[in-house]
Amino acid sequence: MDDYFIKRGTPRNSSVEGEAAALLWLGEAKAEGGMPVAEVVSVGPTELVERRIAIGPPSAGAAERAGSALAVTHASGAPWWGSPPPGWSGPYLIGASATPTVPEGVALASWGAFFAEWRIMPYLRQARDAGSVSRAEATVFERVASRLSNGDYDAPQPGLLAASGIEVARIHGDLWSGNLLWDADPGNAVGAVLIDPMAHGGHAETDLAMLALFGCPFLDRLIAAYDEASPLAEDWRDRVRLHQLAPLLHHCALFGRAYTAEALEAARAYA
Repeated sequence: MDDYFIKRGTPRNSSVEGEAAALLWLGEAKAEGGMPVAEVVSVGPTELVERRIAIGPPSAGAAERAGSALAVTHASGAPWWGSPPPGWSGPYLIGASATPTVPEGVALASWGAFFAEWRIMPYLRQARDAGSVSRAEATVFERVASRLSNGDYDAPQPGLLAASGIEVARIHGDLWSGNLLWDADPGNAVGAVLIDPMAHGGHAETDLAMLALFGCPFLDRLIAAYDEASPLAEDWRDRVRLHQLAPLLHHCALFGRAYTAEALEAARAYA
């Protein structure tokens, strides 16, 4: 089984079927120049089998190609804010933590409403239940959620989406640097592969902000190539920490108060 990577879980603590659906959905964009994804060999309720990736060293060239390809993936679009991949309707589970997807027919006025109601507030409730955020601290995040719901931080999607009239991007949803693998296979023209997605309909800036959260090799080159392929809004940098707020709160829920101070620092900038 050296050619395969096997991920196991149970329906109560791991959504391997959702992850497989997310990989297939993201992978649809590859034919148009989008990002390669881990190949799904088989999937069941408790086991996901993927083709093993030949991991190599990062390079500036691969980062630039990944930036251009990620822009194409985002521009493949999604039908509504928070939409799950076809064939999946549940949340993405990591242990006791659930990241919800939005059912069809739920009316959300904008990205800000989605991000507040379906990311910030669910993660905040989980963090409070875990004892990672106090009642007083929670009010800071609630103020940010209120401003998001009011549309204070809504912003245009990058150029490829805007040019095609696409409102909602098809995003990876958990694109920290560990989920962007550098591929040594010469058959991969990009030189990078996406793994472990929580794909949904969202804002393209979310994936880029997540890459920046814990550091990514050659990130400046990746973003520059992305921006060339699909120009970002001029003030996109002003929202990086806002987009990072959801994963920071998620980390509070998963790992305790080690991330609380950083989450609060980010939240205060937008409260």
